Amino acid sequence: MIDTITHQNVHNLFKLNGYHLNRNDLCRVAYSFIKEGEEFEKSVGDFILDWFDKKSYIEMNTSGTTGTPKSIRIDKQAMVNSAIASGDFFDLEPGDKALHCLPTKYIAGKMMFVRSFILGLDIDFVAPSSHPMLQNDIKYDFVAMVPLQAQNSLSALKNVKKMIIGGAKINKTLEKELSKLKTEVYETYGMTETITHIAAKKIGEEAFSILPNIEISQDDRNCLVINAIKISEEPIVTNDLVELVGEDQFVFLGRIDNVINSGGIKLIPEKIEEKLSAKIDSRFFVTGKQDAVLGEKLVIVIEGEQQILDETIFDGLDKYEKPKEVFYVSKFSETESGKIKRKEIADRL
Repeated sequence: MIDTITHQNVHNLFKLNGYHLNRNDLCRVAYSFIKEGEEFEKSVGDFILDWFDKKSYIEMNTSGTTGTPKSIRIDKQAMVNSAIASGDFFDLEPGDKALHCLPTKYIAGKMMFVRSFILGLDIDFVAPSSHPMLQNDIKYDFVAMVPLQAQNSLSALKNVKKMIIGGAKINKTLEKELSKLKTEVYETYGMTETITHIAAKKIGEEAFSILPNIEISQDDRNCLVINAIKISEEPIVTNDLVELVGEDQFVFLGRIDNVINSGGIKLIPEKIEEKLSAKIDSRFFVTGKQDAVLGEKLVIVIEGEQQILDETIFDGLDKYEKPKEVFYVSKFSETESGKIKRKEIADRL
């Protein structure tokens, strides 16, 4: 069945902001968005026209989290296959009501539209903002957000049956709040190269479970290798350190580029940050700073004005995990997609 559905298909139950639209209707709407729409609508118009043109691929930039963003070509049929896999994994049905509140410039925003076209979702799309459900009491079957949006929408999530959160790690405080809800909340794992998520886990679970038609392994660095034959012809080798749990689950430990070698002890910043996330209100990260004795010493960088820090917040850390120095940066620099530019900030310390 998968191979018979192409990027030219629009499910007959698909709706956009309450209107049944076919491919021709969507192209007309796209022209209108580009000519008269707001900035966020123009990027939607551009994407719709790109999606239905004769090319078999879409050109996209990677996020730039781990280096200079680069332009890559993503196969449209692979995007269709990814949408179908998501539909299977999250039990999405034709006619399900969905909210789109992500920037269409990035892969996650594009894929919300692709899922809607292919699976026949009834989708509302709104301007991407930090408060996407403000003054909105519509009931939704499926919503995708980044952590900041979820944090700011907690009171409205009673109207959401199922939601996925991606783009950045969910901190312990938000995880605790989300676990109190009746909403089924999933944290997702993926990147532009994998056409958004290839795995997801329910809030509170430790291990990610892979989507259909995905196989995983590790390379000699213990980093995740993804085999997704319907998405990529070549294996996707990541820089993410993982622990495999059977054939279809993995625990994300941290990025190998972030690992700190302090006096011969290898420290994974993400594991330390997780232990501290419920104790520090501001955004922060830990990193390595050059040191004559240790090679690298572990330091913590906190966003905001300098303050007196209660040293007891480090009590739950192992001996080598305790920061040797605390730095304050008034405002963290970010990538366009909102991720902290850790290396750039650390290099300026």
